[in-house]
Amino acid sequence: MKKIMVLAVAMFAMATATFAAEEETNATAAYNMNVKMSSLADALSLNIDQVEAVADVHKNFTADMMNAATAKGEDRSAMIDKAVLKDLKYMHVILNNSQYRKYVMLLNTTLINRGLK
Repeated sequence: MKKIMVLAVAMFAMATATFAAEEETNATAAYNMNVKMSSLADALSLNIDQVEAVADVHKNFTADMMNAATAKGEDRSAMIDKAVLKDLKYMHVILNNSQYRKYVMLLNTTLINRGLK
């Protein structure tokens, strides 16, 4: 009887740990902003120089968002806002007006769909 109880407790602990790991992975997945740069370049009609600059800025934005994923409460919200504003500021310098408007639309849609805004 004692062995059965120990086995049941061990199985319960393993199941709880599995669900917690999946929940954590799902929570941080929303903050992963990796995109296919070729798709973004096509959508925004970027030239070669813009593609490289946008890739660099987006790499930093992705890192900032992953840092925000590890923060708690209001710090997370502030980190997200700071990362988005920094990204938009740099993108505004790189992109022309029509490209920038389209990028803002894509970014807002992404943030809303992932529940970050």
